[in-house]
Amino acid sequence: MDTLSYKTISANSETVNKEWVIIDAEQQVLGRFASEVAKMIRGKNKTNFTPHADCGDNVIVINAEKINLTGKKMTAKQYVRHTGHPGGQRFATPKELLDKKPERVLEMAVKGMLPKNRLGRKIFSNLYVYAGTEHPHEAQKPKEIKL
Repeated sequence: MDTLSYKTISANSETVNKEWVIIDAEQQVLGRFASEVAKMIRGKNKTNFTPHADCGDNVIVINAEKINLTGKKMTAKQYVRHTGHPGGQRFATPKELLDKKPERVLEMAVKGMLPKNRLGRKIFSNLYVYAGTEHPHEAQKPKEIKL
């Protein structure tokens, strides 16, 4: 009988090759940029992608305050959160969030594109977003990627 000698290799925490990458968010469109970042921290851009393992890279995003939104989304889009108390529903626009916490808009966009389970929460911890160009991860020697 002719059989193939190939074996399907599943990546696990010991065999995965995690790298540090840095991406500049300046003048990028929020949704398109966030989907690329989500793919990278999930590991879908790698050949050894395994759905049940954290095989993505550690991604550093700089210049998060310079991200763009198309159309009228900067004022028309609303983020909803709840304080947990009766009548505690709070609304914010991306413009308000960019003024207070510029990193939050990109973090929320990427988090919405990840799985809603334990693995998704663990993968989200591989994302580091900074408003300016400074970041404390120089020791990891991140590789710069252009999108």
